[in-house]
Amino acid sequence: MPYTPIVATLGYVLSPDGREVLLVHRNARPDDQHLGKYNGLGGKIEPDEDVVAGMRREILEEAGITCEQLRLRGTVSWPGFGKRGEDWLGFVFLVTRFAGTPFTHNPEGTLEWVPLDRLHELPMWEGDRNFLPLVFDDDERQFHGVMPYREGRMVSWSHSRA
Repeated sequence: MPYTPIVATLGYVLSPDGREVLLVHRNARPDDQHLGKYNGLGGKIEPDEDVVAGMRREILEEAGITCEQLRLRGTVSWPGFGKRGEDWLGFVFLVTRFAGTPFTHNPEGTLEWVPLDRLHELPMWEGDRNFLPLVFDDDERQFHGVMPYREGRMVSWSHSRA
């Protein structure tokens, strides 16, 4: 069967001092697959945009800020992650400079600045704990991972650097 994932972006916005990251606490919709979890910002790519344009649009829509400097940190393939077992392919960005003041909430939930050294304390997808260190580390190389899900749970994680 061909691999035809939903293509999406996932962005992590750093505070100006680089000590905190802007996350959404998905607490607004009871039917949300991510309810109660913290996550980066992002979403599906539109047919007429590239991944960078998609990331910029999603950050503007979800946080009300304009990305001035961002860097692709890597990709993650999530076979079976969707509500009905859909495959997802995410382009993961680190936003290191932005303009504007972030919203305090959006339709998905509350936006919160979280200290980087507290990320491990938050409720999040178990798989996020595997790739988040790669987003924020000092290695200039991109990471490219595969994280299959089955019945809402991560099955495995593997990655390489390029």
